Amino acid sequence: MTADDRLFPETMARAQRIVDAEWRQFQRVQGDDGRAACQDDWKTFRQMRLAQFLAWSIPLLDSYEHDLSAAESAGRNLLTEKYGRMMSSTEPARYTAEIAPRLPVLPAERIERHERVIARQVGWAAQFHGEYPCLGASMRVLRTADDTLAETSFETYLRGELGTYSDATFDLYEALVRDFEDQGRNLTERILSLTVAMSGYPDLESAEAAQRA
Repeated sequence: MTADDRLFPETMARAQRIVDAEWRQFQRVQGDDGRAACQDDWKTFRQMRLAQFLAWSIPLLDSYEHDLSAAESAGRNLLTEKYGRMMSSTEPARYTAEIAPRLPVLPAERIERHERVIARQVGWAAQFHGEYPCLGASMRVLRTADDTLAETSFETYLRGELGTYSDATFDLYEALVRDFEDQGRNLTERILSLTVAMSGYPDLESAEAAQRA
C-alpha cells in the first residue's frame, strides 16, 4: 500500500477475518461440474475481497462479520446463496424451479433499495472503465444484459451479493454508497486503487500504464 492508503490496524484485522471466513464458506460451494479452479486460487480471492472490504467502514465490517458467523451457526453458506441468486439471470428457469425455493425471500422494498444501489455502482464502474480502459478490460462485463453461462456481469454479481446481507448490513452498505455519492467519490475507483496497491503499484495511473505496455 502507498502511504496514503495505510489503514488503521483494526480495519485490516476485521477485513482479513472476513476474507478468511468467506474463504472457508467458498470452499464448500458445490458447482455442477465439481470444484471450480477459482476455489484453489487463494491469492486472487484474498486480493479481490480484501480490497473490497478495506473500502468499508468499521461498523459495516462488524455487521457483515456477524452475518457470516450467524450463517455458520444456522447451517447456511452465504457464498452458496450469492452464487445461487446470480443464477436468476444466467439460468432463470432453473433458478425459479430449484434455487429460489431454498433462499430467504427478500421483500419488495428491500429489492427496490438494492436496485438503486446497483444502478449507482454500475454507473461508477462504467465511469472507471472509461477512465482506465486497460484495467477495466480485466474486470467483469458490466451489465446483466451481457450475462452468459460462462461470464457473469458486475451488475448480476452485486445483485447476488446484496441479497445475502442482513437488513442491518445492507442499511450500512447503502449508507456507505450514499456517503461516496455525497462526497463525489467513486467506490469502484477506491476498491481498484486498493487492489493495484496490493500488487505493488503506487496508483491507478501506473497500473494502467503497465497494462498498456
